[in-house]
Amino acid sequence: MQRTTDMPASVTATLTYLVKGDAKPYVHTEALTGDSEPHYFAEQEAREVTLYNGRPLADGLSLDKQGFELHRRATAVDDLYDDASVESAYYAEVEALIRELTGASRVVIFDHTRRSDAEQRDIRGPACRVHNDYTEHSGPERIRDVLGRDEAAALEAVPVAQINLWRPIRGPVKRSPLALLDASTLDPGDLLATDLVYPDRRGEIYHLAYHPHQRWYYFPDMRRDEALLIKGYDSRRDGRARFTPHTAFQDPTTPPGAPPRESIEVRTLAFFG
Repeated sequence: MQRTTDMPASVTATLTYLVKGDAKPYVHTEALTGDSEPHYFAEQEAREVTLYNGRPLADGLSLDKQGFELHRRATAVDDLYDDASVESAYYAEVEALIRELTGASRVVIFDHTRRSDAEQRDIRGPACRVHNDYTEHSGPERIRDVLGRDEAAALEAVPVAQINLWRPIRGPVKRSPLALLDASTLDPGDLLATDLVYPDRRGEIYHLAYHPHQRWYYFPDMRRDEALLIKGYDSRRDGRARFTPHTAFQDPTTPPGAPPRESIEVRTLAFFG
């Protein structure tokens, strides 16, 4: 799992944050504007941070402490660009894997997204600002959207976590890898609720303000047989990690001519009880 002998212990890279202000930030999404990148209505800043190689620590990482875990798990699905195969076979693998690794009694998969940083592409690019996919408001709202309001209300007392399973479609990943914040170093006051404006609705995510106490990790050269679990929301308020900010970044050690990053992420709700 580690494969660290020829990998740096850390790199210094630039991450893009939002700056705290008086007004709530908002974003016009690509779906609204028709452009290839969203439009941000907020002050942004670039910060150089140290990103530590998480591979030596992989066996001790926890969704409930750091907010992410790396596991060696191959997939039997040959073509992760084929929606039929993804929904009929890969979803079943993801559900079984999250049950196994978390002890969840029920896993509900609600969508998947592919990303690439190729110059010419017809799928989404990597998200290049530090963010968390759900907030105190949008986490419960997503549960209601997926289950329906009646079932969500009936399960309101059941602990639930939103977990993404991220996997390279091809590897090793050299360009635009993921940086992940150790959630135990997160100050909740640095989470900035941000509106996402779509043509027919308004969503909400967190962006992150910079804090020098934040500790960042990444996993160099991720391969297709590796699965990264990232917790986006947890209904429990007992001290465990609830949000895990993350972002794609430009690795300064990436060799010239490295192939584009291609990845797939499957979004799930994991129920415990």
